[in-house]
Amino acid sequence: MQPELPVHSARALTGGGTQARIELDGKVYDLRITRAGKLILTK
Repeated sequence: MQPELPVHSARALTGGGTQARIELDGKVYDLRITRAGKLILTK
């Protein structure tokens, strides 16, 4: 049995906006919510 994965709200990550920055091991990624409600994650 696999442990349940954590779920994070994209709206909460963006503070109610459409963009946020996410850091992983010193690298920063941009998270964007599109007008169509899709997610884009870029380096």
